[in-house]
Amino acid sequence: MRNDSGVNLVTGGSGYFGSLLVRRLVDEGKRVRVLDLLDMCERFPGVEFQRGDIRDEAACQRACANVDTVFHCVAQVPIAKDKELFWSVNFDGTKLLLNAARDANVRKVIHLSSSAVYGVPREAPITQSTPTVPAEPYGAAKLAGETLCHEAAQAGLDVTILRPRTIMGHGRLGIMQIIFEWIYQGRNVYVLGKGNNRYQFVHADDLADACLAAAKRTGANVYNIGAAEFGTMRETLEELASAARTGSRVKSLPYRPAVLAMKVTGRLGLAPLAAYHSLVYGAEVYFDLEKAREDLGYRPQWSNSAMFLQSYEWYVANREEILREKGRSPHRSAMKEGILKLLRWV
Repeated sequence: MRNDSGVNLVTGGSGYFGSLLVRRLVDEGKRVRVLDLLDMCERFPGVEFQRGDIRDEAACQRACANVDTVFHCVAQVPIAKDKELFWSVNFDGTKLLLNAARDANVRKVIHLSSSAVYGVPREAPITQSTPTVPAEPYGAAKLAGETLCHEAAQAGLDVTILRPRTIMGHGRLGIMQIIFEWIYQGRNVYVLGKGNNRYQFVHADDLADACLAAAKRTGANVYNIGAAEFGTMRETLEELASAARTGSRVKSLPYRPAVLAMKVTGRLGLAPLAAYHSLVYGAEVYFDLEKAREDLGYRPQWSNSAMFLQSYEWYVANREEILREKGRSPHRSAMKEGILKLLRWV
C-alpha cells in the first residue's frame, strides 16, 4: 500500500542543484525532507533536515520513512576524481536508497543521472537510442546506478531516470568558477581547436521543471534534459566575454596536445580537471529533447548564453564571499587552479 503523506525526500539537498530543487518544492507548498552529510547553507522554513550518508542503510531507511516521492540528487561528481567514491556513492548508495524506497512503499523515485553515461558519442544529437558507452569511471558508475533503477522498476518500484547535460545557473561554481574568475580578471579563456563543437548545457531551473513534471507522471522511463537554444563552445564563451566587458578574449589551444595535457595534469592532481572534462570539452555533445517534450511537456526557458551570463553576474556579485568560504559541495565552491595558472602567460 502506497503512503499518501506528501513528503518529498531530496537526497543531496544541500548541494547546488538539490538545494534549488528544495526551494522549488517549498515554493509549491510541498513538505520536504533533506538527506545530506552537510546541513543546508540556507535552511528553508519547514524543511526537515536529516544528517546522514547515502551509503548508510539505516540512514536511507529513516529518510524514506513515510515519503511519497524521492528525488535522488546526491552524487560523487567527476571533479572528485576518486574511483572508489564514484562506486560507493553513485552505485552502492543508490542501491541502498532504492531498497529503502521499496521497503517504505514510496510512490515515485526520480533518479538524477548524467550525460556521462553516453561517453563521447560518435554522432549528435544524442537520442534515447544512442548507446550508453561510458568512457571514464564516473560515467561507468552512473550507468551502473541506472541499471539498479531498471532492476528496481522491474520489481515494481516506479523509478524515472533523468540525464541532464552540464548544469548551469546562479550559484553554479566548480570548474565554471575558474572560467568566471579569468573573465572577471580580463584574462583569456580557451577552447580546444577552433571551438566549433556544439555544446549544450541545462539551466538548473529547467532541470527542476523536468524533475517536478516527471514526479507527476506514472511509469518508469528515461529522459534526456538540456537547453533548447545553444551554440558552439566558442560562441557561448565569446558572448559571455563580450557581455562582461573586461577585455577577456576566447583563444584556441591545439586540440590533441591540449587534450593530452588535460588528461595528464588531471590524473596527476596538478589541475582540477577530471577525465570527463578532457574527453568532452572539445566534442559535439547535445541532446534531442523530443521525448521529454512529448511526455513531460518540457519547455526549457534558458539558452546557453543567457544561463552563462546569469551565472557569471551572480559570481561577480558574490565573489568575495565565494573566495572566502570553505567546506561547501564541489559545485558550490571555488576551485584551485593548479597548473592552469600557466595559461595566463599563453
